[in-house]
Amino acid sequence: MVLVNRGRSTLNPNSWRKDKVIYQQLDQEHRTSGSNTAFLNSRNHANTRLRTAQVFQPTGWHNNNAGNLVYNRGHLIAYSLTGGIDQRTGRFRAGALGDQDNPRNLFTETDFTNEILQTYYETEVRHAIEQGKHVVYQATPIFRGDEKMARGINLQALSTDGTLNFNVFLFNVEPGVDFNYQTGMMQHNSRTRVYMPTYMNGNDSDDRSAGDGNLRIYGHYMPPFANEPRHYYRVN
Repeated sequence: MVLVNRGRSTLNPNSWRKDKVIYQQLDQEHRTSGSNTAFLNSRNHANTRLRTAQVFQPTGWHNNNAGNLVYNRGHLIAYSLTGGIDQRTGRFRAGALGDQDNPRNLFTETDFTNEILQTYYETEVRHAIEQGKHVVYQATPIFRGDEKMARGINLQALSTDGTLNFNVFLFNVEPGVDFNYQTGMMQHNSRTRVYMPTYMNGNDSDDRSAGDGNLRIYGHYMPPFANEPRHYYRVN
């Protein structure tokens, strides 16, 4: 993780008018390379118990195998932050569930980056809207050239009262694994360690692992340097 703009958001708090999500269209490579921007308040906190499994395969996707949990279908704007948002229009619609299997809101993300790093910042946003704050939140996957798998994701958020303010870049990496970002293919490398801040423990996870309701996860990423993926087994 690195700070962008010294960790300060470049978003405009005065742009908040009503709760909605602006979804960008897929680019010519069919990637979610644009910035999805959410304007959030307390009614956008979704009930995560209503989540369903995802089946869409974003660019760079490969199925997990051999019991190693490496690939996730990462949301740009988290399910837990999109309660009542119609994923077709991005506008609020009473009764709508959170964003689930929306191609404009998914990219191939590692389990580590999704469940440890990104969930930390999503939790900061969620706590802010639970406190009644209005928040502008933006997520932008960063691709290099025509590569199918993003190198990382830029997250930034700003509450209208200024109490929540961050701007970070998260590298799309997995401990114990090297990637070919052109294709998304992985290979194991026991020398690949990833620094894990102790305050990022995944306890507030959206329970999104791999977007697959048939997986049961075991194992933990061990700080300060994680050196292998988590593991899974499948259930019927």
